Amino acid sequence: MSFFNQSVIFITGGTGSFGQEFIKSTLVKYNPKKIIIYSRDEMKQWNMAEQLKKYKSKLEFIIGDIRDMQRLDMATKGVDFIVHSAATKIVPTAEDNPFECIKTNVIGSMNVLNCAVSNNIKKLVALSTDKASSPINLYGASKLCADKLFVSGNYLKIGQKTKLAVARYGNVMGSRGSVIPFFLKLSKKDKVPITDIKMTRFMISLKEAIDLVWFAFQDMSGGEIYVKKIPSMRITEIAKAVNKKSEFKIIGIRPGEKIHEQMIGPDDSNSTYEYKTYYKIFPNSSKLNKQIIKKGKKVKQGFQYSSDTNKEWMTIEDLKFWIQKNKKNFLKI
Repeated sequence: MSFFNQSVIFITGGTGSFGQEFIKSTLVKYNPKKIIIYSRDEMKQWNMAEQLKKYKSKLEFIIGDIRDMQRLDMATKGVDFIVHSAATKIVPTAEDNPFECIKTNVIGSMNVLNCAVSNNIKKLVALSTDKASSPINLYGASKLCADKLFVSGNYLKIGQKTKLAVARYGNVMGSRGSVIPFFLKLSKKDKVPITDIKMTRFMISLKEAIDLVWFAFQDMSGGEIYVKKIPSMRITEIAKAVNKKSEFKIIGIRPGEKIHEQMIGPDDSNSTYEYKTYYKIFPNSSKLNKQIIKKGKKVKQGFQYSSDTNKEWMTIEDLKFWIQKNKKNFLKI
């Protein structure tokens, strides 16, 4: 993916779990001219600048909010690629603060899209979530709305140069606010709070999420939603991987929470193609041909990619090994 070399990359929400790891990995693997970190938290930016001192000449930190169109427009001038990761992400927070969630996840995303197109950005990849497929909570609904903005945004104006795509994935293991660090912080004597013993979740590492975004930049024609094939795991087994002697305390489903997550719904099956390690949902308005589809195989009508019917499962031993290997890293995030 040589196009990252000597390019200017702009990342919204760059001080979050994904942003921090994406920036470090991109600096190591590629040779960008500059990475611009755009976020609201000055302390996180300061800490990040200290951690990445040796890359000082390649980093630029800008305090800003994606809700602020004027600031965003100025910040994205001269940029080649945008990674849009800023979002209100915690389900209960979104439920309790619906106006703020919409301002960030929908209006903020629309601002990012408009700035990308007006400033002739080459390519943009927006991060999505499994909660955007058949959503039952405001966070998921707002991300579905954002996904649709970025898909249809490829056709905003005649002669548009900017290409946009979406990368959708599930629970990022070890990220801030995720279940594994939460379980690790509990005392071995504490009962582990479980919402429902039948609950399942998709599992993906930050490295896999980053790989998906890199691939989307390289592969996109414009308007695709990329969904990586990843394993599922039962919530009770996640708890046992952290502490095999764990006792459970059933606390019930929280507002807006699903028992099983879904990344592709049956309504998307008509435009979904399967590849070796991922699925691709094409825009309904796209004129598909062999050059765009490549080696993809159309899924059956009614197909859905759900965490409970997934063909691939992570075992307790798999997760134990991953925790031991990565614990020091993700507890810092």
